[in-house]
This record gives sequence, C-alpha cells and structure tokens, in this order.
Amino acid sequence: MPTSAEPRRSWAGVSAEDRKAERRTLLLDAALELLGTEGWAGTTVRGVCQTAQLNPRYFYESFDDLDALACALHDRLLEELRAAVEAEVAAADDDPVAKTRAVVSATARFVDEDRRRARVIYVEALGNEAVNRRRIEAAHALTRLMAGAVGPVAASMLVGGFSEVLVAWLDGRIPGSRERLVEETTTLFLAVGEASRRK
Repeated sequence: MPTSAEPRRSWAGVSAEDRKAERRTLLLDAALELLGTEGWAGTTVRGVCQTAQLNPRYFYESFDDLDALACALHDRLLEELRAAVEAEVAAADDDPVAKTRAVVSATARFVDEDRRRARVIYVEALGNEAVNRRRIEAAHALTRLMAGAVGPVAASMLVGGFSEVLVAWLDGRIPGSRERLVEETTTLFLAVGEASRRK
C-alpha cells in the first residue's frame, strides 16, 4: 500500500486539528486490525502506517512509539466497553439479576461482535509491558468497584475469571452459544455474591 501520500482522502475544508484527529483515528483503527488479527509479531509502525494509508511522519504527530499507540487503543476499547455496559445496565430491569445479566451480556456481545477487541484487551495486552500495566489497572479498578457488593476476594476471582472464560469461549474451548455463556456466568456471579454476603 502507498505510504508516501494519503490516497483517496481529501482534507479540503477540514481544520488542521480535525485532520490530525482523523489521522489519529485511522492509526488506531489500523492498530486494531493488526494487533487483533496478527498480534505483536505482525504489528510495526511501518505496517500500521501502510494499513492506515498514511505517511509514517503522521504516526509521530500523535504517538511517540508503538507502545503509546497500543496503550491508546487499549484505552479506547475499554471506554467503548464501558459505554456498552452502562447502556445495557441502564436499560435493564431494576433488580440485581437483571443488572448482573446486563453486565455479562454487554461484555460478551462487545467481544463477540468484533473478536479483534478480545484479542487486544485480553491476549495481546499480556505481551507488552506498557499495555499490560493498563490492563492490570483497569482490572483493579473494576475489582474495587465490585468489592463493595461481593467482597475483595470474590471480586478478584470474578473479574479475573470472567476474562479467562471469555477468551476460552471465543477460542472454542468452552462450547455453547453466547446466550448460554451469559446465563451460566450470570448464575455464577450471583451465587458468589450471595455466598459472600452470608459471611
């Protein structure tokens, strides 16, 4: 793909700030494609620029290096996931079962509808120190949020365990439909929460 120009793209009438923001989005989209399909082994600055059809000089107007790009992509995906979960929870009936199911369902749908997302969030993050720190921070924040309802031990188990369950299901190591996954996981979450509250 050409890298010396930006083919088939017109910036006429677009401000410099908006052009830079759009180029940043194109680079993030390219990183999602490469990290989400080929992993770190197939992801380079050159490859990202080729996929985005941008001159390499535009990479460095937004990102210092590949780690910075990957961290920004991870943050974007987590923000999209958070928005999806919040929307489904807000639409659910106002009871613990429905709210719990909404969290599980929205998360499973988010990674199932674009499996590149799961690879970036749960798999490739482990292969990069900077991104893995972001992953750990996000998991700790979610654990603290859940700890008030089920206690810190149960919260840690649920947050870490759900990630592993999702990856195993997406890989085909756990059989069954997404609906079955959601129902079984919801039941487990509620059981752990109930057991924790009895203590």
